[in-house]
Amino acid sequence: MSSFLNINYIIFTLLFKYNLLGDVMFLRLLNLIKGFSFFTGSYSVNVFPPPLSSEEENLCIERMLGGDIEARNKLIEHNLRLVAHLVKKFECDTLSADDLISIGTIGLIKGIDSYNPDKNIKITTYIAKCAENEILMYFRANKRRNNDVSLNNSIGVD
Repeated sequence: MSSFLNINYIIFTLLFKYNLLGDVMFLRLLNLIKGFSFFTGSYSVNVFPPPLSSEEENLCIERMLGGDIEARNKLIEHNLRLVAHLVKKFECDTLSADDLISIGTIGLIKGIDSYNPDKNIKITTYIAKCAENEILMYFRANKRRNNDVSLNNSIGVD
């Protein structure tokens, strides 16, 4: 959100200076700004590849079960968006969203590797549960370390 304010401030400043800089200079500055990309501090829609259609998904599952590594990798890549969506439920102060996505991706890979279509469950449902369980296992494994206090931390200071 703050980067949007910064962009708006830059544009407002340029518009204010429009009368001082003249038409040509202002257009040059706008063309220069158009070439920049701004980091907004969150994942945008274009970061992850779109989900596969059901036909593509079924084809990749069949190929993956036949031993095709490329099909397995395609399933992993196109389901990363699902992991990023699951991470929103677990955001905390001790871990960044990137760390949680990494942990969830491990669950995603485990889920894709252990998926069995004979169980009559959709792969996205199965891997979502696997990724969620991997994140929960991480939190359970590190539960006793959450209350550790370093000697360098101040205690009782406002």
